[in-house]
Amino acid sequence: MSNLNRQKIVDSVPQTGFFGHPKGLFTLFFTEFWERFSYYGMRAILVFYMYYEVSKGGLGIDETLALSIMSIYGSLVYMSGIIGGWLADRVFGTSRAVFYGGVLIMFGHIVLAIPGSVSMFFVSMVLIVLGTGLLKPNVSSVVGELYSEQDNRRDAGFTIFVMGINMGAFISPLIVGAVMDYSFHIGFGIAAVGMFLGLVIFILTKKKNLGLAGTIIANPMSPAEKKKTFTIFGICVVILAIVCAILIPNGLLTFKGFVNLVTILGFLIPIIYFVVMYKSSKTTAVERSRILAYIPLFIASVMFWSIQEQGSTILANYADKRTQLDFAGIHISPAWFQSLNPLFIIIFAPIFAWLWVKLGKRQPTIPQKFSYALLFSGVSFLVILLPAYFGGSNSLVNPLWLVLSYLVCVFGELLLSPVGLSATTKLAPAAFSAQTMSLWFLSNAAAQGLNAQLVRFYKPETEMTYFGVIGGASIALGILLFMLSPKIQTFMKGVR
Repeated sequence: MSNLNRQKIVDSVPQTGFFGHPKGLFTLFFTEFWERFSYYGMRAILVFYMYYEVSKGGLGIDETLALSIMSIYGSLVYMSGIIGGWLADRVFGTSRAVFYGGVLIMFGHIVLAIPGSVSMFFVSMVLIVLGTGLLKPNVSSVVGELYSEQDNRRDAGFTIFVMGINMGAFISPLIVGAVMDYSFHIGFGIAAVGMFLGLVIFILTKKKNLGLAGTIIANPMSPAEKKKTFTIFGICVVILAIVCAILIPNGLLTFKGFVNLVTILGFLIPIIYFVVMYKSSKTTAVERSRILAYIPLFIASVMFWSIQEQGSTILANYADKRTQLDFAGIHISPAWFQSLNPLFIIIFAPIFAWLWVKLGKRQPTIPQKFSYALLFSGVSFLVILLPAYFGGSNSLVNPLWLVLSYLVCVFGELLLSPVGLSATTKLAPAAFSAQTMSLWFLSNAAAQGLNAQLVRFYKPETEMTYFGVIGGASIALGILLFMLSPKIQTFMKGVR
């Protein structure tokens, strides 16, 4: 986007009105609050809906397969952000992308709220994956458009925005989890209402609060490009439909085969990104060195998110099957544990932010912070291993073990997630700045693709081995990364 267009956008946006920030932040804060409310509310009960018996209101899908599908779903959500970003940049702008994405998400939740078959379940997943890909990356982009590059409120604005994300993610599992025992479909309906409220706020306040933000297409296609692109897209859709129509009835494309395909894509797409950026004539020698430095950080990110994202799969299953849910006179819904991650982030994020300011130049380097994050994530899995070690794998465990595991992992997330976002903007080649940010999110897609394979090894009899091997691998990788940190730092060419 040209500086002239950016200045037009900034000039068109009311500059105060929401805690000293542009009024547009109010619109985007509550749009994303309700989108995350709907997403995390749905995600908190989705795996239970898949593997619970039909008599309990579920779909009766095999438990291991349900865990794999949940991981693949998460992987596809992050992959779809690439498509959403491209459509916003080339076709209809970020504001429309946010609106269209919200509509698709809402209809996806509505489909889930209607009692139906496994087929309808997958229809809803397609709608939610595409909708999230359109909304999530683009709503963050619009936040950036509210501020000029010199506006020192930008970081604080994003901090407020992120708090909205975590507030929605904290509240929704508590509400949706409370109705899970009565009806999964009521829970999904609540998620749909949440997204509807987000759309209402966006529509009613967009024109007044956002001005031109999100309306200017960064790199619009010419009519000839549109015709060519949509022709190719249409042909690909037809070919894909024909291939599926042939392979699925003949048993050549199964759930397991699809899971394997997404796992491969989760690693193949980032590799292509790295190769293209490194070999590009637009990449300078210094930028190539920084790309090499980014590779071990990317691998570390995949390892971390592999553990963190198991909160909605393996640890959700652990909460349901292995945890004492009647505790201190209260019946705990297994979905409520999904609120722990955003709650701890809300509590501890300001402390970590203060710590980095306090340490100044004495704070750990980026690779060192990543290595500490891997140590915390590994320990979080070793923590959840201990109850089985002391009490066996047949007895129900105190829920505080699970709370402790989530807490330790959040410490790792606060060391890696915001630091990774910042490092990505610093290490990205100038010609690939936006695509490098997409690459960062693809580390989560690769991690969840990996999880789709790992969850197959989780059984009650292999519980200690599962947590021990994965937790130990994370710790070992963290130690290796710490040892290599000085060398990685030299490849970063001045970025600290």
